[in-house]
Formats: sequence, structure tokens, C-alpha cells
Amino acid sequence: MLPIAGAGTPERADAARNRQKIVRAAARLVAAKGIDGLALDEVAAEAGVGIGTVYRRFPDKGALAQALLDENEREFQEAFISGPPPLGPGAPAAQRLKAFLEAYVDRLETHGELLMVAETETPMARFVTGAYRLHHSHLVALVSEIEPEADAHFRADALLAPLAAAQYVHQRRSMTPKQIKAGLNDLYQPGSQ
Repeated sequence: MLPIAGAGTPERADAARNRQKIVRAAARLVAAKGIDGLALDEVAAEAGVGIGTVYRRFPDKGALAQALLDENEREFQEAFISGPPPLGPGAPAAQRLKAFLEAYVDRLETHGELLMVAETETPMARFVTGAYRLHHSHLVALVSEIEPEADAHFRADALLAPLAAAQYVHQRRSMTPKQIKAGLNDLYQPGSQ
């Protein structure tokens, strides 16, 4: 197979196996100990690899948390890109926007602490992932359809801001998911100025 420009170096088979062992070990530790189980030295011991191997694959806990969230993120993306309405195509943009925000809250309810580690362990990590860029682009498209004159890029960032995992974990100390969803709905009511 010929290399593709910009694709990076293909992963060796043993490196891929080590990566899988590390991610599985991390998942077991998080399931057993919660987010505190994501200590990289404990993950290395559980995976049966050296700490250097872990750091080569995952430079910090945030990168490892991202790997643990990969399957969930793929499912979420599939739901809003091609799933059934109202989250997926086929519903009016305003309904899709509301469904997206509510589905995001549901993800935060299930994976909030892990998402918080993924988003905050490395400065600006939340904003440089492909996931954030896709969420932002999706919201830009919806906002543009709902209000063509709006600054859709700013609105997309403004809608994603309260969905930062640390913000959500903080809010859950005094609010229910239902209250948070209602607040997000009040924050952006399409077409009202």
C-alpha cells in the first residue's frame, strides 16, 4: 500500500495491540474505581505494559479519556448525522437543534466526568478535537437554516459553551438534567430577538 500524504506513519501491529490493551485496561480501571482509576501508572500495570508505552500512545490522561470515549462519540455523531429525526435528518432545524442539545446533555449525564478529563487535561483540548469541530459545524448549519442573518459561528460556540463537561459537572451539584435541558432551551429560542 502506498502512503497517503499527511496521513502519518501507519501503526505497527504490535503498537496497535498495545494501544488496545491500554484502552481496555483503562476501561476496566474506570469501571472499577471511577475516574480516579485513570492514573497512567495504574493503567500501565493493568495492561501489562511499561509506563513509557502508555505515554507514547497517550501523552496525558486527557488523550486516554478521549480514546475511552471514542465509541460513544461515534454513536452520537451517527445519530445526528444519519439517525432518525428529530436528532437526525428529516425534522425542522429548530427541532433538530433542541434534540441535539438534549442528546448532548444525556451524554454528559452518562460520561460527564470522563468528558471533563478529556476536555481539561490539556489546555484547549476541547476545541481542537474533530468531535468539537463536527458539533460546531452541525450547529452552524442548523442555526444558519433557522436564522440566516445570525452569526451562526458565534451562536454555535455560544450553544456549545454551557455543554462543556466541567460546567455540566458543576451544574449537576444543584440542578437536574431536566432543569439543564430547560435552561438550554430558554437560552436559544430560534427566531426570537
